[in-house]
Amino acid sequence: MSLSFPNPSRSYDSQSGRIRFVGHDGMFQISFSITVDALSVKNSGPLDGEADFLRAFDAGHEFIHEIARKAYAKTRKSSYAFTAADI
Repeated sequence: MSLSFPNPSRSYDSQSGRIRFVGHDGMFQISFSITVDALSVKNSGPLDGEADFLRAFDAGHEFIHEIARKAYAKTRKSSYAFTAADI
């Protein structure tokens, strides 16, 4: 089975500076996060605050999900944390 993202929910974790989201491989839930620095790289500019971070994630969700799919296809772990180096 392949990784899918049927639930569009995501959340901002201010303590770690990450957006958290989940994917599903059949009945297995896979946890993902991406740093706000990585979102700034993809956004080509600085972001300021939760609303900007979530908006940037939403605008780039297809690209972010593709990065997640590729990483999961290689290692099939239960959680992943992406940084600017992964973009």
